[in-house]
Amino acid sequence: MRPIRTIIAAALVTAVAVWALSAGAAAQTTPASTPTIVETAASNGNFTTLTALVKRARLAKTLEGKGPYTVFAPTDAAFAKVPKATLARLARNKAALRSVLLYHVAKGALTAAQVTKRHSVPTLNGQRLTIRVRGSNVFVGRARVVTPDVTASNGVIHVINKVLIPH
Repeated sequence: MRPIRTIIAAALVTAVAVWALSAGAAAQTTPASTPTIVETAASNGNFTTLTALVKRARLAKTLEGKGPYTVFAPTDAAFAKVPKATLARLARNKAALRSVLLYHVAKGALTAAQVTKRHSVPTLNGQRLTIRVRGSNVFVGRARVVTPDVTASNGVIHVINKVLIPH
């Protein structure tokens, strides 16, 4: 009887070991999840002002949500062109800040190919952004798209060179 128990125990140990090794291999080959729009912007290093303002306006949870969203994301260099008094006013007035930030966001994941086929895009602040194509340049409002189609798990980011201010 003893040898049968030993054989069964050895078989169970072998089965558990094989299962553990195959689970480990599967975990190693499973791709990491794609970051959200906010995570992508925050990890880039060129959007520190944008991500700080998104958090200040309490929009981070929205832009980390299911979406999908299209974000026309101004770089830190774009924010540096905005007068300091304007940024200070927006920092004090959360409603105005939210309006400006939501003017950079459209519902749905619009690729560059889709954006360039439109004349305008409705934004989450209720206004529309005009789209113009001039040669190889694409303009959203008065901002030029400098890097299109940065994908995120919940949408797409198009990097722009100016901050868009709603009318």
